Amino acid sequence: MKIVNVVCAKGRTGFFFDDQRAIKKGAVSDGAAYIGDTVTPGFKTVRQAGEAISVMIVLEDGQVAYGDCAAVQYSGAGGRDPLFLAEDFIPVIDQYIKPFLVGKEADSFRNLSRDVEAIEVDGKRLHTAIRYGVTQAILDAVAKSKKMMMCEVVAEEYGTEVSTEPVPIFTQSGDNRYENSDKMILKGAAVLPHALINHVETKLGKNGEILKEYVAWLRDRVKHLGGEEYMPTFHIDVYGTIGAAFGVDNFTAMADYIQDLEETAKPFKLRIEGPMDAEEREKQMLCLKGLTAELDKRGSTVELVADEWCNTLEDIKYFADNKAGHMIQIKTPDLGGINNTCEAVLYCKEKGIGAYQGGTCNETDRSAQICVNCAMATKPTQILAKPGMGVDEGFMIVYNEMQRIIALRAAK
Repeated sequence: MKIVNVVCAKGRTGFFFDDQRAIKKGAVSDGAAYIGDTVTPGFKTVRQAGEAISVMIVLEDGQVAYGDCAAVQYSGAGGRDPLFLAEDFIPVIDQYIKPFLVGKEADSFRNLSRDVEAIEVDGKRLHTAIRYGVTQAILDAVAKSKKMMMCEVVAEEYGTEVSTEPVPIFTQSGDNRYENSDKMILKGAAVLPHALINHVETKLGKNGEILKEYVAWLRDRVKHLGGEEYMPTFHIDVYGTIGAAFGVDNFTAMADYIQDLEETAKPFKLRIEGPMDAEEREKQMLCLKGLTAELDKRGSTVELVADEWCNTLEDIKYFADNKAGHMIQIKTPDLGGINNTCEAVLYCKEKGIGAYQGGTCNETDRSAQICVNCAMATKPTQILAKPGMGVDEGFMIVYNEMQRIIALRAAK
């Protein structure tokens, strides 16, 4: 079935763009805003409203397939593409994507996505957010053309089986790490709480004491509200603050502190995401590899999760090959085409590395639904509840899409 048109609409995301460098340099939280000078190019304020572009592919029988272009909350940081604003990039889609797709057969998700990934302008590939949203729309278009579910298209093209069980959902709290944790516990989230530990003095503590106190509270809260049968994994994103406090390559000091957290969290399993930020890819890989080896040598059960400077499919393979972390966050918008997310999950599983199909709070309901379809076909270790930081909405979107897939396939 041929593609006859491509139409774009400006949209909003479920959260904000934040200037991460400005926050690390001391921008002050003021209600829902941040006060301070911007650091990352493109930002007019430290926090500004997230934007998306909805890409709609019109098929010759009148069906409309769509996906949403979106970029991560911390755009322009950690080696990522620059700030993604709709008014800047709709003309790019109209100029380069629309002429390429119109007239094409919507018959292969992998092939069309690969071709979109290969488009270059002035020697550079298109913004990751464009590739992300356009390939979502392509997956939906192929599914509509073949009268299949999107997860079935992925499974067919990658030689996998669609899961008959839900993928564990990971919920993130943002700064509201206490009340939102209650929501997660009450809803039975398999993995929680994220916690947004992105500042040493106010959230980690100069010696890690603030985070340790929070982990103790979370342990007791889960026991109090969740009951004996509820055993979620604790997954805390520390945004490099452990390295900032103890030294990015001081593996002994960092491991000592992480093992202290491990003891505090018991009987619950603990994951630490982004323990350090070495400010560039190669050093980040080496530091994470070193800390992973140190914890393994000690027999620790803590799993380290790679995030910063591990953005593209090539980065993920590099970190996985070097055992830089026990798990890798596959931050879906950063990989560009959603086909790369599928391939990243399968590669991590092949290498025996945990595959966390993540993303960002700064996505949309549509990108989350399509990510669920990819996850059900590739079976990562966990999937992020998204978008937003309110817990309820993101958990609902991801959970409900999974349940629809399971019910519809069971009914066939």
